[in-house]
Amino acid sequence: MTLAPSETLITLIGGSGFLGRHVVRALAKRGYRIRVACRRPDLAGHVQPLGVPGQIMPVQANVRYPDSLAAVCEGAQAVVNLTGVLYSAGAQSFDAIHVFGAEASARAAKAAKAKTFIQISAIGADANSASDYAKSKAEGEARARANFPGAIVIRPSIVFGPEDQFFNRFAAMARFSPALPLIGGGTTKFQPVFVGDIAKAVAQLIDANIASGKTYEFGGPEVESFRQLLDFTLQTIGRKRLLVPVPWPVARIQGMIMGLLPKPLLTSDQVELLKHDNVVSQDAIRDGRTLQGLGITPRGIEAIVPSYLYRYRKAGEFSGTGEKPKEIVDLS
Repeated sequence: MTLAPSETLITLIGGSGFLGRHVVRALAKRGYRIRVACRRPDLAGHVQPLGVPGQIMPVQANVRYPDSLAAVCEGAQAVVNLTGVLYSAGAQSFDAIHVFGAEASARAAKAAKAKTFIQISAIGADANSASDYAKSKAEGEARARANFPGAIVIRPSIVFGPEDQFFNRFAAMARFSPALPLIGGGTTKFQPVFVGDIAKAVAQLIDANIASGKTYEFGGPEVESFRQLLDFTLQTIGRKRLLVPVPWPVARIQGMIMGLLPKPLLTSDQVELLKHDNVVSQDAIRDGRTLQGLGITPRGIEAIVPSYLYRYRKAGEFSGTGEKPKEIVDLS
């Protein structure tokens, strides 16, 4: 940890969330001053201990209100938009967050004369997709670039880490359910990427202080099917559960019903997303627009996931050897 933060200011829009807090840590280690823009700064106190006193400051902002973005981007050398939602709910819709929010963030960064603007998107972003999530992500990328020429786009595969919504979710389900669903038979391919590796890449791109306009695709060292990832999860937490294939038409109906819940475990739009593999493209690999292309060796799930899934075992940290798994010291 640096003891003397520099005067260089970085604004992270949505910086108190899962990926955001790891980006905060990576930037704090480099000595940047960090403005964490979020809807509820009173609930973002967890980011301040990641730096020295005065280095990290949560402030109120909302991508649906452009004036608030203008204020938080003022004086920033780089702006990163990390906001995103997994399902539309009221005012927090795909269009409001992924499209209007990306446009407003890029415009605010440009008006503030920031050198770098980074838009966090997702592998699978496609203007022609049948998924509203994928279409909105692609439209957000286009709006960001239209308002900030040279905007950098980062598309990760599914992101894992201590607070993730993939391994934690299925491990939690396995504690109470006798079976786990294999949507579409579980053949969809994923390339899970460690949140700390993405954070390190974001910090390196900010260090470069340029507006390259490139689109990066980040994935981990393993390409695994949905079934393989569930098998790994169950093996890690020491539980045996049935893996039940769910045909696409049935999964869609389930998604439609669950999508009516306040916090749905599955939506019909997510079912549509699962019909397509979520892996780094060959074009990105060839052009060096990957973690490896940035000189970062991605860490795999076997090295990281057991260190936080142990709490889902029958005896928690005392399962197996009786010793608590080694914790991750350097998350970024």
